[in-house]
Amino acid sequence: MSPALALGVAAALLALATIIGVVLRRRDGRLRGGGALRFDPTDADAAELGSRATLVQFSTEMCARCPQVRRMLDAYASDHEGLRHIEVDLTHRPDLSARYKVLQTPTTFVVDGSGAVRARFHGVPHRHALNEAVAAV
Repeated sequence: MSPALALGVAAALLALATIIGVVLRRRDGRLRGGGALRFDPTDADAAELGSRATLVQFSTEMCARCPQVRRMLDAYASDHEGLRHIEVDLTHRPDLSARYKVLQTPTTFVVDGSGAVRARFHGVPHRHALNEAVAAV
């Protein structure tokens, strides 16, 4: 392969990787629909869900952004009546990642009182989007 062709291929791969990274970064933390999923509180060793809604955070031990999300969701739940925060560690329960279709951590669900997943966030949730999702419950 000629040096010019190799340089062209490397530049094209770099451009493609940059575009993919920008797209993934822009999608991070945005509100998404919950689909037809139902969350079972026994999966998190929780006795019950919040009376209004529950913020279910899926994390792992090696997740760098999970402590930040944990602190944010704890503070958010304590500021809103009827709201509860539950954390599920997928390191010890990898079967739940397939059941709830969790592909990255942190992932946060907004679950209503009946267990229906009303919204989901991949990455660190944007505060305004979290407000919107909780208000819709």
